[in-house]
Amino acid sequence: MLAKDTLEEFKLECELRRLTPRTIKGYYNSTLLFLTWLERQHEIKELEAIRPQHIKQYIQYLIRKQLTPSYINSILRCIRAYFRYAVEEEYLTANPATKISWQKQGKVIIETFTDQEVRSLLEVYDFSTFLSARNKLILAIAFDTGARNTEMCDILEEDVRDNVILLHGKGNKERHVPLTPYLKRAILKYRRIKEQYFADKIIPYKHLLLSRTGRPMTKEAMEHIFKQAAAQTDVRTNIRCSPHTARHYFAQTHLRNGLDVYSVSRLLGHENINITKRYLQSMQDSSIVEMAVKTSPLRNIRI
Repeated sequence: MLAKDTLEEFKLECELRRLTPRTIKGYYNSTLLFLTWLERQHEIKELEAIRPQHIKQYIQYLIRKQLTPSYINSILRCIRAYFRYAVEEEYLTANPATKISWQKQGKVIIETFTDQEVRSLLEVYDFSTFLSARNKLILAIAFDTGARNTEMCDILEEDVRDNVILLHGKGNKERHVPLTPYLKRAILKYRRIKEQYFADKIIPYKHLLLSRTGRPMTKEAMEHIFKQAAAQTDVRTNIRCSPHTARHYFAQTHLRNGLDVYSVSRLLGHENINITKRYLQSMQDSSIVEMAVKTSPLRNIRI
């Protein structure tokens, strides 16, 4: 059976599983590049002819291209998923990519905001106008819930409950995040201003966060609001001011404050706890030492 024919099937399967368009594109393109390389280098087109050594040679080819270990691992992850599908459909009896070793990655420090930088960013906006109130709420939701950019865009008015906010995550998966007292107060103020701002307009959209014309917010608009805030503060230049960096701040702050990695993973909507562990592994040694002091076995024992 032609490998590229099964790749098209694999793409349809990913769509049926409701994976995000970005994930599907990554799986498809990474695997297609591998299969194309196989044809050129080994004249292999049949799925059954692919062996582990071919995948190893491809990894070596990627290394020679000086791709980073993390990027090579992301490609290998896509190739493994493709062959896993082939085994599930009984086109193959075994996954030839299973025993291919991951590339060793160095410790990556995920740089994020300091508490003072977050305070400065939140102080850029106030509740004097609709746009300023909305922007302040966007930053507050990002820092206080760890929501993804698209998840914030998709929050409906009815998703804000008594003590939680319902987020619509990747693959149409829903999860609850806490509605903290700070966030609850910010939403109350914003809603009051929002109601006055759109009093004379008919708005067909039920989203919590709206543009000046009453349409749902876009990812690009969210990014711009963060950049706009950064331009008016002293946030370090090496820190990318974005909703995603706010998500890093949310995760690392909870871990520093003692919340277990499993609970943080649930709040972030990660499918795999190993993804969340990257935040823990990337924390500065000084932060780990600080956490250890708080949880010292002898801390609460009088000797």
